Amino acid sequence: MRVLGIDLGTKRIGIALSNSERTVATTFTVITRSNDKHQDQNQIIEIANEWETTTLVFGLPISLDGTLGPAAQRTKDEIEELQKLTNLEIHTFDERFTTVTAEQILRDQNVGANKSRGLVDQVAAAIILQAWLDTQLNTHPISNKETTNG
Repeated sequence: MRVLGIDLGTKRIGIALSNSERTVATTFTVITRSNDKHQDQNQIIEIANEWETTTLVFGLPISLDGTLGPAAQRTKDEIEELQKLTNLEIHTFDERFTTVTAEQILRDQNVGANKSRGLVDQVAAAIILQAWLDTQLNTHPISNKETTNG
């Protein structure tokens, strides 16, 4: 029942993975973009299958004014292409400020610029996924019966 969080960039794809309870997102890996979008999409699907995820959550780069600009449209187009390759459930989530937040987190941890390039994408994916997981928990809270051990 894991979820994969995905930050689609033009050079790299950040990947984050939830725990099986769908409560915590962690950084996982980064895929360096090839010149073949289908190869990149197949790598995402392979990771999803390997970790038995049921859901993919893609960051959607919505403009600051709330509209879908060219970057968001490119992301939506790529998600539509990927959807044809898998039966996994796919969601998008507003990713405004995630890269800036990820960069700040890495700066606060004194991670150098060279080392942080791929990490930024992974951290951004984890931020997107954690926000989506939190939204799901707030929308569908676990009942007390499910959390007690008695």
